[in-house]
Amino acid sequence: MNRNRPLAAVRRFFSSPVSLLSTVLVGLAFAALVQGAAHGPRWLLLTGLPATALALAVFGKAGEPSRSDLMIPALRSGGPRAFAPAVVHSVKSVHKETGRPAIDGRAPGSVFAFDLTVVPDGRPAYRIQVRHPLDVQGLLHRSGAVVEYDPEQPWRVVIPDNPPREWLARASSLTPPAEVKRYATGVPAGLGILVASVVFAVALLVLVRLLG
Repeated sequence: MNRNRPLAAVRRFFSSPVSLLSTVLVGLAFAALVQGAAHGPRWLLLTGLPATALALAVFGKAGEPSRSDLMIPALRSGGPRAFAPAVVHSVKSVHKETGRPAIDGRAPGSVFAFDLTVVPDGRPAYRIQVRHPLDVQGLLHRSGAVVEYDPEQPWRVVIPDNPPREWLARASSLTPPAEVKRYATGVPAGLGILVASVVFAVALLVLVRLLG
């Protein structure tokens, strides 16, 4: 495991004004709710209760899997990227919205679902499903593919249209690995902000208690 990955994630978090602002606002809502319920004044409770409910609703919605993300998992803008060969287990047509089998993957509302085992360099192989509206790389008739993925968030996998030739050669001669892990999803969206908000709220309540 790369020990620098957690530090890199923390640096990205604190370098994002949106993440910091969200953490402060949600943390204030949590702190107001707890302080208002435990010690008053009442207006803190009346303010913190709806604000906390709204924040939790937003986090819950953000944590739900997105249909569009399932169709083409996006790589993070500016994030790390790497190529890797992959074993193609199956390719099937599914409905974009429901994931149920479809007759024609080229019909409106249908996509191709690629069942792959990604074999990255120096990392455990893992199995994942990637959806795409087109049969990129002609995988309907091939047993190997080239994928592009995020080394820090390996569940983010896309199938490039024109990968480098050397990677195509590696994919064509790839042997299925003996051990495979499975990435169903990544960390729910907004989880980092939620945890940071709770920590901020606890720190704020402790500070208020010490000063009060």
